[in-house]
Amino acid sequence: MKTKIFINGSEGTTGLRIFERFEGRDDIELLKIPSELRKDPDEVKKYINASDITFLCLPDAAAREAVAMVENENVRIIDTSTAHRTLEGWAYGYPELSKEHREAIRNGKRVAVPGCHATGFITIVYPLIAGGILPAEYPVSSFSLTGYSGGGKKMIAEYEGEERDAELDSPREYGLTQNHKHLKEMKAITGLSREPLFSPIVSDYYSGMLVSIPFYADMLSGTQTPESVHAFFSQYFEGEQFVRVMPLGAEADTRGFLGSNNCSGWDGIEIFVTGNAERILVSARFDNLGKGASGAAVQCLNIMLGCDEAKGLKL
Repeated sequence: MKTKIFINGSEGTTGLRIFERFEGRDDIELLKIPSELRKDPDEVKKYINASDITFLCLPDAAAREAVAMVENENVRIIDTSTAHRTLEGWAYGYPELSKEHREAIRNGKRVAVPGCHATGFITIVYPLIAGGILPAEYPVSSFSLTGYSGGGKKMIAEYEGEERDAELDSPREYGLTQNHKHLKEMKAITGLSREPLFSPIVSDYYSGMLVSIPFYADMLSGTQTPESVHAFFSQYFEGEQFVRVMPLGAEADTRGFLGSNNCSGWDGIEIFVTGNAERILVSARFDNLGKGASGAAVQCLNIMLGCDEAKGLKL
């Protein structure tokens, strides 16, 4: 029997990418609401309750409203918004973090997909805290480079418009008030004692993301070097098909540069460890629409269905 899937918000960037990942799958039945009815609450409610699993690709307020529409107790929800990521009763959709995270997704009825910037940040910080290397009170700072697709249809239209502002030709820093919407989950999921200093930067390319975090070696627990941190990540993510810990010195292949659009269209994530004996830099590179959004959502679906986690995805 096919699993009935409804994508609420199927015409947005995340929803469209999820829809693309379902091409060729014979184990699901997509429930497609007519375009003219997609904002009709009564119709949306019917589709949600007729599904086995509903994806929410909506703004936060609309996602909360959609969850309130669930009357069929068998309906499972995968939410890609910020609305439920730190709420009790919601599994956090990053299975590689621990066995407990994977099992919570497998058995959960409510799964919250991580934010794109948060995905890169948590990939680095969660293991280091869990492994006793990074103290929870460490004053973490991070910067993140992203393509403009993360800003949704409005930002995409700005960047792809014929008469766009010349400022869009250059990278632009934002989140300047240090109140970025991903900060809450960055702190809560990793166990940091306070929110990190975070500087996101959007640039003139469609998709891809590079999140980097510098660490002072003498402020980490034990004696840490790029080699020891690399060995730790390699062991932590051993056997995980979505996480690729890159060889030490891999950046030499690109003359010491790390691009941020190299993983566009791919659904995994790469980890680079660089730096020196005093200052260690750990970077996570992925697609903000892949492991940072739609790819992660489909991976969660696959876990919930008990099939290969990579089914329908690009690795």
